[in-house]
Amino acid sequence: MKTDWAAWQPVTAQDRETVLREMESILPIPHFCNSKRYPALLRYVVESSLNGRGDLKERTLGIEVFHRPADYDTNADTIVRFTAGEVRKRLSLYYRDHPNDRLQIVLPTGSYTPEFLVSEEASAGTPVLKEGPATALSVDVLPGPDATITNEHASSGGRRRSWIAGVSLLLLATAAVSTWRFRPHRTDVVDQFWRPVASEGRSTLLCPGGVVFAPERASGVATAGKDIQYPFVSMQIATSIGQLGGLLQREGVRYEVQSSVALPLTELRDRPVVLLGGYNNDWSIRLLSDLRYHFSTEPEGTILDAQDPAKHWERDRTRSYSSADDYALVARFRNRTTGNIVVVLAGLGRNGTEAATEFVSNPDYLEWLKERIGDGLGQKNIEVVLKTSVIDGKTGAPSVEAFYAW
Repeated sequence: MKTDWAAWQPVTAQDRETVLREMESILPIPHFCNSKRYPALLRYVVESSLNGRGDLKERTLGIEVFHRPADYDTNADTIVRFTAGEVRKRLSLYYRDHPNDRLQIVLPTGSYTPEFLVSEEASAGTPVLKEGPATALSVDVLPGPDATITNEHASSGGRRRSWIAGVSLLLLATAAVSTWRFRPHRTDVVDQFWRPVASEGRSTLLCPGGVVFAPERASGVATAGKDIQYPFVSMQIATSIGQLGGLLQREGVRYEVQSSVALPLTELRDRPVVLLGGYNNDWSIRLLSDLRYHFSTEPEGTILDAQDPAKHWERDRTRSYSSADDYALVARFRNRTTGNIVVVLAGLGRNGTEAATEFVSNPDYLEWLKERIGDGLGQKNIEVVLKTSVIDGKTGAPSVEAFYAW
């Protein structure tokens, strides 16, 4: 049975105790206890909110939680944004594994002030106070595409683990949809960006790129060919699907997910499409090829500027895949071949794709873009080149390298 959630404001001392007990049940799990940063940020924002401190700012958190100097550069040091993004993901994972909790602590995208949601059956009063300390959750971590692929993965045991990984990614995407669907947002600028898609009045196609394991490559994966019946998606793509699915539902847009592998052009002519992934998605490469910013094909691995051939963006090939900064393209335009609105969220690597999804879902980033292109956020064709730091394979906050609107 689907659970509906409603925003709830703790008022009494018992209410605040309920929230604190919920937080204390979360902190011991491996998603949080194996890090110093994630528990520190979660505890600070929850306790600050309960003490009446609203609208927490990035600089304040950098100074008070991570002990940065008062004049530190928030654009160069993204520790707050990166940590907040990881806290959001870990809260989503926790509540996926604890579906019977009647209270949820949520850190909304674009904000550092937590929100508290209660299930429909608990919304008439105070959520049930948890008793006793939380039991640590045991999690078996599956190897990601960056992990070393051994011969065991080619065996039946490896195929079984790959199947489990695929199911886990699907559950993660479902959890992200649920979290986004029932969470209040600052929506105006996000609505404007997605208005051309929503105004079509038809179902939208979410089209992720597909991959297969390729241990000989630095990324650990290769683009799936048309002969691959069951391609994989990365954890970052799965997270993006969940985030976009929840956003489109909130916009009242019906959507379908279909892999780009062997996808015919007729499918793209029927409705708007959101393409996820760069070099693992042939349609992203093809539909961007006539635009100012596009992906090179010979050789692969570079974003080009058609108006300035000397300008380009590529990953540092001397660094490992899990630590080299990634770049991405965000584009929204009406394609002449399909006649429909196309949104492309495509990184040189999977981290770039995840950062691109964060950019088009976050009102702070879109507000920044709106201030620079004027009132055309909901009407103009748009391209943005992004950069994101990658730390131990994790995606940092996106920053804008270039943009163009016409």
